[in-house]
Amino acid sequence: MNWDIAEGNWKQFKGKVKSQWGKLTDDQLDVIAGKRIELAGRIQEAYGITKDEAEQQIEQFEKLNEDSTRTPDRLP
Repeated sequence: MNWDIAEGNWKQFKGKVKSQWGKLTDDQLDVIAGKRIELAGRIQEAYGITKDEAEQQIEQFEKLNEDSTRTPDRLP
């Protein structure tokens, strides 16, 4: 997953993040603004999990959403 693209299209992409992690508020999502490290920290806080657990959840999320952040030159 390309986080540069996610950051650039954050308004559209944050709905997917909100669906995955419903405890995150709109204000938190605005602060995250497509930054992976910020997302991990907010997931840790909201769900009371470790950094490693948050990273695992993000990795799974990335796999599920890989196609939505591909650049045109990387499409099959």
